[in-house]
Amino acid sequence: QVQLVESGGGLVQAGGSLRLTCAASGGTVSSYAMGWFRQAPGKEREFVAAINRSGIKDYADAVKGRVTLSRDNAANTVYLQMNSLKSDDTAVYYCAASRNRLYLNSGYWGQGTQVTVSS
Repeated sequence: QVQLVESGGGLVQAGGSLRLTCAASGGTVSSYAMGWFRQAPGKEREFVAAINRSGIKDYADAVKGRVTLSRDNAANTVYLQMNSLKSDDTAVYYCAASRNRLYLNSGYWGQGTQVTVSS
């Protein structure tokens, strides 16, 4: 029912910042657990950040302290603010939605947005 479109990716130098956007349609982000995943070449898709329907957030250790996930219910949009970017952050970033935080991998997915960090 819900469609997700990511945007905001691009090329940034190490130490820089980037904000990714996930715009939802056909459903409300407040009705879903929302998350961000990323996949680098030759690597498996990995968890980055998530927020459940109650607003509780959690982050992967690799990005904790550098990344902030936020949800704007009025705009029906979630964001991923990334600071102090490293070359290891280079990946395609995907937005995900599910009715349960535990099942994000089996939920809805966006098309992804490329983040490239130069060093």
